[in-house]
Amino acid sequence: MKLSIVDKSKKDIFISLFQLLKNAASVICINFNDDHIYIQGMDKSHICLFDIKIFSSWFNTYEYFSSDDSCICLCSQFFYNIIAMSQDKTSLNIHYEGKVDAIFIDLLCQQETGDYNKYFKLPLTDFEPEVLNIPNVDYDAEFSIGAKKICELCTQLLIFGDIMNVKCNEDKIDIISKGVGGEMAVNIQIDDLNEFSISEGEIIDISYSLNYIHKMCLSSKLSIDIGFSISKDYPLRIKYDLGEDSVVMFYMAPRIDDDD
Repeated sequence: MKLSIVDKSKKDIFISLFQLLKNAASVICINFNDDHIYIQGMDKSHICLFDIKIFSSWFNTYEYFSSDDSCICLCSQFFYNIIAMSQDKTSLNIHYEGKVDAIFIDLLCQQETGDYNKYFKLPLTDFEPEVLNIPNVDYDAEFSIGAKKICELCTQLLIFGDIMNVKCNEDKIDIISKGVGGEMAVNIQIDDLNEFSISEGEIIDISYSLNYIHKMCLSSKLSIDIGFSISKDYPLRIKYDLGEDSVVMFYMAPRIDDDD
């Protein structure tokens, strides 16, 4: 297996993705297929599930050999530490030779920059991944909002509490956080959203762990917009569109109050 990323914007996305994943899980398992890579796993507390598919066309080069092992597991922190060394004029190259207990990562200068080519060998980790089947479901409400805008709002909401209460109907969305220091409510007008749909007559009142969403899921570096899918019966889905049919999705169950 060989893949490379030369484009700076895609390198930044790839690095930011693994910056999120290293906070979620110490071991990341990557499944290789002839036309895409697939990553699924859960955080250490089994609260948040991540589900990622990046197609071969997203990379500058992608080669998959059927003789290779289809799944490798590695230390997310060490992998991130290596790829984060990539510079603007550096290509990121990853190759795995199959049946070998390590992957190889090369950071190669594309032009005279005063930097040096760097070569890394990262040992693989013994781990038995459990891949869950995620069914396609119809959510009660779905909306898309600018990534920078919602990340900034959640940072402000965290000042007042670590629970995000979402109230949604056909006219508006309210996001509320409250604690001993007071309360903050944000009214999001439907016209301000990039996309919005809700079941006719539906009224949603549901809460999630704001601290966990902000820490594990929210990033303004993966895509311009973030998609939210909400339902009383299913986990919250947060979706990033990486382009070329490639997506990053996080799932999180609603918070259940002790009184419920």
